[in-house]
Amino acid sequence: MIIIMRNNATKADIEAMERRLADFGFKTHPIYGETKTVIGAVGDKRRLSMNQLLMMNGVENIVPIMKPYKLAGRELQKEQSVIPVGNTTIGGDRITVIAGPCAIESREQFSYVAKKVKEAGATILRGGAFKQRSSPYSFAGLEEEGLKIMRDAGDETGLPICTEVLDPRDVDLVASYADMMQIGARNMQNFKLLREVGKHNKPILLKRGLSSTIEEWLMAAEYIMSEGNEKVILCERGIRTFEPSTRNTFDLSAIPVTKELSHLPIIADPSHAAGTYKYVSSLSLGAVAAGADGLMIEVHQSPETAMSDGEQSLMPEHFAELMTKLKPVADAVGKKL
Repeated sequence: MIIIMRNNATKADIEAMERRLADFGFKTHPIYGETKTVIGAVGDKRRLSMNQLLMMNGVENIVPIMKPYKLAGRELQKEQSVIPVGNTTIGGDRITVIAGPCAIESREQFSYVAKKVKEAGATILRGGAFKQRSSPYSFAGLEEEGLKIMRDAGDETGLPICTEVLDPRDVDLVASYADMMQIGARNMQNFKLLREVGKHNKPILLKRGLSSTIEEWLMAAEYIMSEGNEKVILCERGIRTFEPSTRNTFDLSAIPVTKELSHLPIIADPSHAAGTYKYVSSLSLGAVAAGADGLMIEVHQSPETAMSDGEQSLMPEHFAELMTKLKPVADAVGKKL
């Protein structure tokens, strides 16, 4: 629910309301406006009386939040969130481009790609140290050694780094190296993992599940935010449908729909949506035109020998070409690249 305080409500009135709500197990989220303060309260409404709250000093009105995703939705927060990630941000008037190889294979491989995507204009570096693969025999990543390689490349290029965490037991380790932690599609409803990353203060990139609805996706974000971490970025990476022409079906409509429902930034991952490098450029342009706040693109200097997802990776020169193509589209929708 949302408690709207009067124009003349004092700081003591606001603090008294927060204490009262906390006594009944509610988590409060005050938002201070120029003329009024509103308090978002998340908890079990059956435990208290609305009439008693209305009788407290400084209270103007109480409005229920109708959507099940209280913190991720726009009922409590109307303005679009801008999430800081290292020395950059996601959201607002900029298109953020996250780029790098699917998997960190060696120091030489990753350092080379990192320098190339930085030269082309990427603002966040991605790479997989822990890989969740469909086959138990596939390359599963260099683990902590990969995190060290990635951190060194990030420090060398000045780019923040984003990498996936797979297991609640690894969250502290990954958080010690990464500027942003990614929750992959297969883990979107791994609720123990969501709660664990929610206890950290690092931004979380939350990919949409393979067959999840938008509401289920936002409820996954709610799990993270309910633990205190409100730095969540959503990532549309395609969903599983009957169509076999691409790896996944890129849900372009999810971008404007989610923008309407949630204040959280949303980026697109055209690499996983397409499953082949040939369509990555077109999907990227479409995502930016539809209102995405950024892109996550896989880049590898030798896709034919890549240990993971080489067929959907762009070569560095093709990534640079894409960045050039993106600029007029970003300009057309009033954003900077």
